[in-house]
Amino acid sequence: MKITAIKTYVCHVYRTNWVFVKVLTDEGLHGVGEATLEHRELTVEAAVKELERTLVGQDPHAIEALWHRAYRDAYWRGGPVLMSALSGVEMALWDIKGKALGVPVWQLLGGKVRDAIPCYANGWFAPAKTPDEFAGKARLAVKAGFRGLKWDPFGSAYLEIGKKGLRDALRCVEAVVEAVGPEVDILIEGHGRFNVATAVRIAHALEDYDIHWFEEPVPPDNLEALAEVKRRSRVPIAAGERVYSRWDFQRFFELRCADFVQPDVSHVGGILEMKKIAAQAEAHHIAICPHNPSGCVANAAGLQLAGCVPNFSVLETMSTDVPYRRELSTEHVIFEDGMMRIPDAPGLGIDLNEEAIAAHPYEPRELRHYVGRLTEIRPPDAVGYFHSDPTARKS
Repeated sequence: MKITAIKTYVCHVYRTNWVFVKVLTDEGLHGVGEATLEHRELTVEAAVKELERTLVGQDPHAIEALWHRAYRDAYWRGGPVLMSALSGVEMALWDIKGKALGVPVWQLLGGKVRDAIPCYANGWFAPAKTPDEFAGKARLAVKAGFRGLKWDPFGSAYLEIGKKGLRDALRCVEAVVEAVGPEVDILIEGHGRFNVATAVRIAHALEDYDIHWFEEPVPPDNLEALAEVKRRSRVPIAAGERVYSRWDFQRFFELRCADFVQPDVSHVGGILEMKKIAAQAEAHHIAICPHNPSGCVANAAGLQLAGCVPNFSVLETMSTDVPYRRELSTEHVIFEDGMMRIPDAPGLGIDLNEEAIAAHPYEPRELRHYVGRLTEIRPPDAVGYFHSDPTARKS
């Protein structure tokens, strides 16, 4: 079997664009991957097309050799663009291998250690602005089955936050905690906003709410600063979505930067790279909780990893999405009682609908994080995209 071509598809999905990859072969089999790099979608699409020169004519089953050659020959190693492009292609190669052998990818990576994975919700809050609106949205998310809720309550703050801004953020946290009760995990997102002193101050203020973690409290450029916040914080710290390789994660773990590590399968080089990073984390007794706010193929890849990684803890999940998400692929996610089922279909268990993707072409979008528009993450007609298990017994 030989690789004959690599195609890319960029699909607009309201807040960003998803970048899908399809690897074709001379035996009719193809595999799909995802290389979504928010707000740099056309850049990563070009990087995928450059990888095609290296990969056409090669055996798609030689995943490790092809990955290493592509990484080596890039010369300018690492970074989000190359690693995201490699991620999309690598996922597609695993998809081909699984289809060719008639087994899911998790079977090729050592077999399942669980049948389902707990998920927490992101995006549940759109378009809330006030604490009462957040509380109402939180109740709906819990009613839908989620047992963990993540959001960024810090408005447009950057590096520092004033007393009023912090009071407003804490009122929002308090309103959600009161609305959902003590059994629901509360995960507070920082989006890399704050300097060390401010992050520590916020972490101390969050102690009163028994949060599950405070995520990415400082910008990702300085791991020592992140480690300093963790050292001085009494709430758990999560980070790692903007760390892009196992070599960078080596330093992350040596410095003990976080209590939970959050690599993104679309940005660290793909499925096997993510498994290697998970093994690094396991050796440090750290749970892996992947960053996963992107598209349907990335979610499918995340579920394959969740199935076979012992220290996999919880998966980020978008609670709703654009109303046409189900049209873009054959995605069939089973979600029950806060748990997402690990699928058994060959490969990644998903394929693309090229016509539906073409109906939603690329549209440029800008970052909302520091301009007070964080809750504009979903359109007014957003809907759930999960399926329930028709065989599950209801109590």
